Amino acid sequence: MKFKVNNEEVYASTGGRPFDKNKPLIIFVHGSGLTHMTWVLQTRYFAFHGYSVLALDMPGHGLSGGESLKSIESMADWVSDVIDAVGYKEASLVGHSQGCLVTIECSAKYSDKIKTLSLMGGAGAIPMNPELLSLAENNDPKAVELMMDWAHGPAGHFGGHPVPGLYHINTGAMLAKTRTIKNTLGVDFRACDNYKNGFEAAKKIKIPTLSILATDDKMCPVKEGKKLADLIEGSQVDIIDNCGHMMLLEEADRVLKVLKKFITTNYPATCLLYTSDAADDLLCVDLGGRRII
Repeated sequence: MKFKVNNEEVYASTGGRPFDKNKPLIIFVHGSGLTHMTWVLQTRYFAFHGYSVLALDMPGHGLSGGESLKSIESMADWVSDVIDAVGYKEASLVGHSQGCLVTIECSAKYSDKIKTLSLMGGAGAIPMNPELLSLAENNDPKAVELMMDWAHGPAGHFGGHPVPGLYHINTGAMLAKTRTIKNTLGVDFRACDNYKNGFEAAKKIKIPTLSILATDDKMCPVKEGKKLADLIEGSQVDIIDNCGHMMLLEEADRVLKVLKKFITTNYPATCLLYTSDAADDLLCVDLGGRRII
């Protein structure tokens, strides 16, 4: 789906279903240098279970136009503008890595618009390794290779994605190289390194919040994720074992199971949701009891 925000064209995946303004909206925000493609499994589930989904390509990334935004604060403002641009007054936000910083800032600043917040591999601050930052800003492909190697846990290096044909590290590397490295990854890394307001923003958040952390995450370790979660009133924490920072790819099924329980509980679809024991899944039915999804 393409639409315009601040006169620039934006691309967002709708999870394989037509965008429907009558359904509650979930917005997915990707990490540094990546695109909407990282959310392929999660977005499809919600799109087929009563929600409208937008997995965004941030400005200057993937299929979106414009230049990469240079600060987390401006990215947060932009996500708020997306909600307005598609004709909604509210949305649920899901962020990964840098996307966590963006959605934390957005939730704190635009609290009247955000219904729930889900963070994957999040922390209140993401200071960058100076060497990695320098490589990215100098357009060196090694920056992507190092990032993807560091971001995956030991098990993640062996593949096994539930979507046939996807291999974690190659997928991430491919996405990070779709545009000029210094203009995407380099700008994103610098924005993360400069952002200092995460912990203060977290204190202002009063909505249902989920933090999904991973035991083998070297980029945003569990202790840093818990430090952030402790500042958010009533925040729920779920820890995925034997998994690294790219949990949404490495353990897509396990992450989705946690995410769908949290969102359907705190931000239910407009139809009724029932559990099917046979399928261990959610069925969406109308008020007459007829299955519609």
